[in-house]
Amino acid sequence: MDTAVHRIGVFTSGGDAPGMNAAIRAVVRTSLHMGIECIGIRRGYHGLINGDFTRLDFESVSDISRRGGTILYSARSLEFKEEAGRNKALATCKLLGLDALVGIGGDGTFRGLLTLADSGISVIGIPGTIDNDIACSSYTVGYDTACNTALESIDRLRDTMKSHERCSVVEVMGHRAGHLAVAVGISCGATVVLVPEQPVDFQRDVITPIRQARLGGRTHFMVIVAEGVPGGGYGVAQQIKEYTALDTRVTVLGHVQRGGSPTARDRMVATNMGYHAVRLLAEGKTCRVVAMEGDNIIDYDITEALGMKKEIDEYSLSMLRDLTGVHG
Repeated sequence: MDTAVHRIGVFTSGGDAPGMNAAIRAVVRTSLHMGIECIGIRRGYHGLINGDFTRLDFESVSDISRRGGTILYSARSLEFKEEAGRNKALATCKLLGLDALVGIGGDGTFRGLLTLADSGISVIGIPGTIDNDIACSSYTVGYDTACNTALESIDRLRDTMKSHERCSVVEVMGHRAGHLAVAVGISCGATVVLVPEQPVDFQRDVITPIRQARLGGRTHFMVIVAEGVPGGGYGVAQQIKEYTALDTRVTVLGHVQRGGSPTARDRMVATNMGYHAVRLLAEGKTCRVVAMEGDNIIDYDITEALGMKKEIDEYSLSMLRDLTGVHG
């Protein structure tokens, strides 16, 4: 099969996300189907700088879709931000004879690809992050698994919370984005959800819904806090205790949300995105980010994608307030 590229490098960068392995598998097997060689770059841009690579074939990616994490490992590289580091990365590409790179990660990964594209390397980005905060895509690889992992923990917490009539504050991931917190909050029937995108009026947004729930007969309360909210889970819990004298406990889910076997949705989306990425390269296209629009796989120019902004879903926040009896 005649294609525009003959050897592709694939890597994962930034925070790992369940489903990255499924994307790697799709990139490798689609490449091989088209007669394109595939090289795995280990440890992201750090590995590209230091020549840390492995040849990938049909068998080396067999049965990896069900595994969490990434078989290529992931790392953040401060050296790549410097010109000398980028020159080393380009030298590795030339040494290995790489025509193209597929990077799986977030905005930082895409910015790195853009700098390499300026030097003549064909590049494609695949959005992989549990935060679901890539503006050009309605969905990112890893999001569904992270939501389900958080929900499983929260369901267990609710059992003990009911027994002791407590308020449970659960901190989920999301430094700058609250999409995960909102989805988890809706799914678990939380009393309160706090996100970094919106300022918190503590009396209105936290104490009032807890009091209304108590007046309605509820004796246990679930508060979901994205880690980027000022004070985090512990700060929110301390204020709840001061205002209400409730027995309030904090659970920080942390990196457990990144792990675990990916859900069917994450495996499917990652596979479709990996397949689409290689087809773009085979057609001679470059500087694209693969994305989802509804159920459809599409792609954007990287510069256009990086210029977009993803707002928190106001409809979902309004629904949360309505379901907990909070208005205004």
